Amino acid sequence: MTAFIDHTEISIKAGDGGHGRINFRREKYVPKGGPDGGDGGKGGSIIFVADHNLGTLLDFRYHKSYEAESGEHGGGNQRFGKDGKDLILKVPLGTLLIDNDTGQQLADMDQEGKVFVAAKGGNGGWGNVHFKSSTNRAPERANDGLPGEALNLRLELKLMADVGVIGYPNAGKSTFISKVSNARPKIADYPFTTLAPNLGVVEWEQYKSFYIADIPGIIEGASEGKGLGLQFLRHVERTRLLVHLLDPVTFEEGRNPLHDYLALNRELANYSPDLAKKPQIVALNKTDAISDPEDERRIVEQLGQAGVAEIHLISAVSGRGIPALKILLGARVERMRHEAQVASSLV
Repeated sequence: MTAFIDHTEISIKAGDGGHGRINFRREKYVPKGGPDGGDGGKGGSIIFVADHNLGTLLDFRYHKSYEAESGEHGGGNQRFGKDGKDLILKVPLGTLLIDNDTGQQLADMDQEGKVFVAAKGGNGGWGNVHFKSSTNRAPERANDGLPGEALNLRLELKLMADVGVIGYPNAGKSTFISKVSNARPKIADYPFTTLAPNLGVVEWEQYKSFYIADIPGIIEGASEGKGLGLQFLRHVERTRLLVHLLDPVTFEEGRNPLHDYLALNRELANYSPDLAKKPQIVALNKTDAISDPEDERRIVEQLGQAGVAEIHLISAVSGRGIPALKILLGARVERMRHEAQVASSLV
């Protein structure tokens, strides 16, 4: 399995421009040969391209330095130096490019095929053919090429999912996402089975789909670094809508669905107030494991008293409520996409 790396630091250096040439024509039958030094070639730039086929920054974790090709120096007989080749670096969709020295965000690679020139190659220097004049017919002057731009970058990946699935470890997130999408995450009955977000495509109607991701490792204290949550909370920021899965049959002391619901929402708010404002659909999972219907009714009543107006009773294992919830999610996402398009058209 490919390791999931969602942040790293690299250094980049665009190619230097080639130097201009000082040269004079030396031909047997041209007694007064003039200057003919050519220009240096332009240095190659370093260009980032967003690619949806990539899902991790792993390659950048082990290769930390990138340098584009420099331009060739100018030659005699007005021969221009060859331009250096651009260096194309592909990154996963949703990667932020940040100047590591200033903290400034340079680009958000949030669209498939988006291109960003992070470091421009240096211009080539002029050869002495450019400096000939009526008063200086034999100029012994040429320009050096300019250096290419150099940067220290921080790369941060935030998944581009329409729906994010949150919940305590073992709430059934992996099973849920495997039932509604084409993702096939690892599933087991111990905490922190999922060590990386799983991204999948949900087809909820013919020719209609949306992206869904399960966000692992968020527990009480996650915003302070407990568990794995701080590592993955950033991925919730991109989502339009959250599905909050609750576990009604946990055996941990002090935990119950109401506690988990309130605790995780506190973590979202502590990490970013904007996260706490994201719309949520609350789903009580594992209802097939509730032996007494009265227990189910009591949990729903407690959540309702805490302000949860809409609670969906599901079982990712048995399939209870899954088809209806999938259609609901698709319709909500479609409406939110439309609203976002209308809002952007008004700007």
